[in-house]
Amino acid sequence: MIYRFRVILDNDTEEDVFRDLEIREDDTLEDLHNIITQSFGFDGTEMASFYISDAQWNQGEEISLFDLSDDGSARLMNETRINDVAHEVSPKLIYIYDFLSMWTFYVELAEIVEEAEGYDYPNLMFVQGQVPDSAPAKTFEADTDDDNYDHSKDDMDIDDYDNLDFDENWN
Repeated sequence: MIYRFRVILDNDTEEDVFRDLEIREDDTLEDLHNIITQSFGFDGTEMASFYISDAQWNQGEEISLFDLSDDGSARLMNETRINDVAHEVSPKLIYIYDFLSMWTFYVELAEIVEEAEGYDYPNLMFVQGQVPDSAPAKTFEADTDDDNYDHSKDDMDIDDYDNLDFDENWN
């Protein structure tokens, strides 16, 4: 069987950037890594990992390109078949390429089809959008909707030393 994936770059640009790929269900995640990097124009030499994801795109178990663990227990792409981690029940993966730049992609199984005669797999089916020159910046914000969040401190002036609750000459 052939798995058709949509691989979407997590970015904040106006234009959507994604690739539609076809790959055999029994190929490895390393094969999927290779077609993703090629289809987005990366050289494929940087560290990368897939993460099993749930329906809300929460990051789960890591599957690495290389084993960097101390005890050799990491799950590796070249040992993991695609159909072991992506299927109709759990169709979503997160893919991170280049841990310094943090290129982040959402990989979703869109369809499972019969293998077509005369096609080579993996296959790049469709390209949408241009990859930006650098990875989109990630913003990490505190959850201000939390019931325990103190909204009274939102407008704190950190230059107003007289009203801050600390001793500036503590040492």
